[in-house]
Amino acid sequence: MEHALDNPIWQALTGPQAGFALGRGQARRYELAFAPFAAVEENTPAAYADLADIMSPGSVAVLFRATEEPALPGWETVNARPLVQMVADLVVPIGALPHGAPVRLGAADDMQGLVARAQPGPFAERTQEMGHYIGYRGESGLRAMGGERLRLPGYVELSAIAVDSAARGLGMGAAVVLHLAHRIREQGQTPFLHVFPDNPAMVLYQRLGFRERTRLWVIWRRRLAG
Repeated sequence: MEHALDNPIWQALTGPQAGFALGRGQARRYELAFAPFAAVEENTPAAYADLADIMSPGSVAVLFRATEEPALPGWETVNARPLVQMVADLVVPIGALPHGAPVRLGAADDMQGLVARAQPGPFAERTQEMGHYIGYRGESGLRAMGGERLRLPGYVELSAIAVDSAARGLGMGAAVVLHLAHRIREQGQTPFLHVFPDNPAMVLYQRLGFRERTRLWVIWRRRLAG
């Protein structure tokens, strides 16, 4: 039986984040102002026909799938990469923080600027509206940040964990992850995140209480014309 986390975008867009969803039948996607992600319930022609209804010719859907599935007629695979999915069943204690606790971030904070410098992954114009974002501010702007993105029954995803190059090695990224994870656990949910296998941050996440649950595939799939 498929676990909810095996198809997390579908579970989010047909569950707690249905208000962000476009689509019907066996396909959904976020408005691009929030995230580039789309989902199909299963890898079938019917599901991709529903996806085509909400994707213009030439546009690219970013999907998280349990396996590296071949593209179906009318679609082509632009790229595909393995993705590690990690969950935190037990988060380590926060302990002393040399820079204090991270603060709640809002529209006045230049999150897009830090994302552009640190490149943590997709972060669209309105991604920050999808959840709780926290970080550390400095005189020249944000030094570190992170927040919540996907939300599905029982689980909340940590995302956009970013640290400015001048602030690396100071423990700010770890503090952001721990505060977010503890907040999610206090709400009775399980924190999870996604990371590419070659990202050295995996070691940090393991030290903070995250474990590898499974490996998915992130697939960039373009709708062909006609």
